[in-house]
Amino acid sequence: MAVADVRFKLNTGAEIPALGLGIPLFLFLSHSPSSSLSSLFFNCTDKLGTWQSAPGEVETAVSHAISVGYRHIDGAFCYQNEEEVGRGIKKALDAGIVKREDLFVTTKLWCTFHTRVEEALDLSLKNLGLDYVDLYLVHWPTAMNPEGNHPLFPKLEDGSRDIVHSHSHVTTWKSMEKLMATGKTKAIGVSNYSKRYLEELLPQATIIPAVNQIENHPALPQQEIIDFCKQHGIIVTAYSPLGSTGGPLFSAAPIVEVAQRRGVSPAIVLLSWHVARGTVVLAKSVTPSRIEANRQLIQLDETDMEIIAKYTADLAANNAFQRFVYPAFGVDFGFPDKS
Repeated sequence: MAVADVRFKLNTGAEIPALGLGIPLFLFLSHSPSSSLSSLFFNCTDKLGTWQSAPGEVETAVSHAISVGYRHIDGAFCYQNEEEVGRGIKKALDAGIVKREDLFVTTKLWCTFHTRVEEALDLSLKNLGLDYVDLYLVHWPTAMNPEGNHPLFPKLEDGSRDIVHSHSHVTTWKSMEKLMATGKTKAIGVSNYSKRYLEELLPQATIIPAVNQIENHPALPQQEIIDFCKQHGIIVTAYSPLGSTGGPLFSAAPIVEVAQRRGVSPAIVLLSWHVARGTVVLAKSVTPSRIEANRQLIQLDETDMEIIAKYTADLAANNAFQRFVYPAFGVDFGFPDKS
């Protein structure tokens, strides 16, 4: 079996494709190229649509990805492009490329909907044009004011994020659990949960999350979360698996060494590293050639993994881990590198 076609078994018994197409965000207003995705997106106060990609890009990307073999599509309500994702899926279904049961579709509960969980899922299903999703995730473990001054990113008068500190992420999870009886999602999970937050959640959970989606790459391995999730039967999905676009991982000597050793690009080394670790990986792109290239995963051998492990160990020893996505919510999410 090709590495790109590997699947991992969830604690529900269902299988999740190890490689997924992550639905990207593109800012088409002018911003400094040095600004991080995290700072631009999570501090966005512009009208809805600022973070939408050019019309048709996501639809085309999704339908093309399915046509070349992707079976896992990962998006989110707050990206504001679920309708395009749905049209891309429909195009592939109408063309007879796949049946709905062949696809694994993920979307996420946004922070302003923590008190309206089923309503949020219904909105996503309507946007996607689907009767169900395969996985529904809590996007971040914090609630924002659903009646604030912005439907996605409400702020207080002092400019800080309008967080509902009295609402527990455990309460949100209890509402997520109720979704399983509706048939509107086949599995539920979390995203951006540290070990500390998981330790708070699991003793009170009736249903163990099927997935925890986190930023993950050799410069931020988050091994304590990987190990904890494995211990509790939770599959980890990696977003930002390449670090950042044009970031230091592409030119890091150990990554380049493995790439040259195997005759592939640094991007393929980084994507393949995740599957070798037993984690799902999301490759984001709307460019057809890159979507295709990202499927050319390889089986990294023991030497490859040792080279990358040494790189990670050196970063740890020098306190040099890099996190590229961290929202300015004013909340301690429990990640050791951000404590």
